Parts: sequence; C-alpha cells; structure tokens
Amino acid sequence: MTAPADPPPLAPPDRARAKLLYHFLRLQMPAVKVPEPAFVAHLERTFRVFAPKVPADTVATWAGYLEGLYAVDWLVCVGCLDGLNPAWEALFNARTGRSDCLLVDALRARAARLYPRNDEQQDTAVTEFWGNLIAPDSAGTLPVLARYDGQRPLAPWLIRVFQNWHLSKLRQHTGVGALPDDEIALPMDAPRAADSGRWHETFGAAAREWLGALDDDERLLLGLRWRYRLSQREAAKLFDLNEGTLTRRTDKLRDRALQHIGGRLVTEGWTGDDLEGFVLTELGALLTDDPRLSADHLGRLLAAKGKALPTT
Repeated sequence: MTAPADPPPLAPPDRARAKLLYHFLRLQMPAVKVPEPAFVAHLERTFRVFAPKVPADTVATWAGYLEGLYAVDWLVCVGCLDGLNPAWEALFNARTGRSDCLLVDALRARAARLYPRNDEQQDTAVTEFWGNLIAPDSAGTLPVLARYDGQRPLAPWLIRVFQNWHLSKLRQHTGVGALPDDEIALPMDAPRAADSGRWHETFGAAAREWLGALDDDERLLLGLRWRYRLSQREAAKLFDLNEGTLTRRTDKLRDRALQHIGGRLVTEGWTGDDLEGFVLTELGALLTDDPRLSADHLGRLLAAKGKALPTT
C-alpha cells in the first residue's frame, strides 16, 4: 500500500486560521482537551485522508480543506481517537436524522434492516462496529474513526460506513464483490466525477420509479432474496415454483432494473465505467431502506399467500 503524500505546508494565512480554529474549538468544547501540537498533527493526518478524494483535475488545498471542515464533529472524532472521555460522551449523545434519535439507536435500526429476524446478529453488528471505531478490524486497515476527514457530519457518516461495511460482508457471502477497503467510508462506489452527487440523485429517482412499477410478487421476490437472504430453494418453495423458474424471474427483474435505471443514467449523460456495477451496488442500499420492502410489508404480502417465513 502506497503511503499518502505529506500535506503541503501551512502558509501563514492557513496557519493563522488553524490557530483560530484551535481556540474556537476550545471555547466550543472545553472538556475535550487536545493539546495544540496534537491538534495540528490530527489536522495534517485528516488532510491526508481528504486529499485523495479530491477530483483528479483539482488540487487539494488547506484553504479548501479548512473551509469545508465540520469542526466540532472533527474534534469529537479526534478526541475519541485520543481516548478522551468527554469526546466519547459527545459521540454517545450524538443525535441523528429527522427522528432525533441517538446514534447507537440509529445503528441498531439499520442493523434490523440488514439482518431481519436475527436479533443476535443485529446486536453483534452494532457491538463489533462500535469496537472497531478505534481498533482496525483486520491487519493493514485503519480504524473507522481514523478514516473520517471532517468534510461531512460525523453521525450520518458513521451510519453510512456501518451500512457499507455490513453490506460488504453480506456480499462476500453471496458472491458479490465487496467494497474496496479504502472506499468503505464513501457513498458506495460512486463515479469519480466532480458531479457524482448528481448521479446518486438520478439513480435514486430512476430506481424508485422502477420499484414502483413492480407488482407485489416481484417486490416480494426482491425482499425474500435481498432483505431476508433466503436461498433460491427457500424462496422457490414460498412461491410454489421450481428453482429454474424462480431463477428466470430473478434474472428478468435484474435485467429490467439495468435497462430502466441504466437507461436513465445514460440519457442524462453518464460516461463513467462499469454502469452495471454502479447500478447493482446502489440498488442494494435502496432495497435495504425502501419501505415497500420493509419487514412488515413483506410479511403482509406473504400472509396474503397463506405463507410464512421459514424459522431460523
């Protein structure tokens, strides 16, 4: 693995701004006492995390980095990495989303979507992730918090990392390629263009339109195979079909998704590589979150057929 390049030296205006930021954060969070030399060292470290994400035709600068810094969230992250209890308390008490729930509760809710019907796995997923915030999960990798560059709010970023991390694990068990380790904190294999957010928005609109056009049997098939990770044999039994017929139906659904969603992206001007990979990767996250594939809704669809999920 190539070591990241050293950040450019702080020019006098940037050095003055960094010092002002240090004293501002001391006022904002006086209990999180990071010495100034450690503060500067963490700034340089997170700049190295940030720099490779800048588009190839753009130069990473200290002015741009400091301008986009979510300073208080960054300090909480730095304080946790340095083992400061007040920083951990701030992270434990972080609120997320429209429901204003605690971060740990948001992670548990996401785990319930990823591992339905498996309370033990849900608890394990959250516990393991929390433990890996400051301890790497494998040799040669960074702890989760060490991957945070401060350029987005911390709590939503952690939720996204949690989802990407566990989707990677699920894909490894189902033959789908895992996310590269150095991309695990990013929004799931986005094209590397400066307007990548545009493609996520275009994808989301096209995918929801495609999902809305499916009938109940098709949504149920998606839910059983994706959300509940049922085997082909188990799903075929619930549909009273042979496995070959179920496979053909699944393949048709996949082809229609690629045709509809991929066609929309191409119409909007997509020029990136691996359109199919982008669509299928992004589709996984959408199917996990869409209420039309929620556990309650899928349960009602099964009940209408006089069926129930196999017991674990």
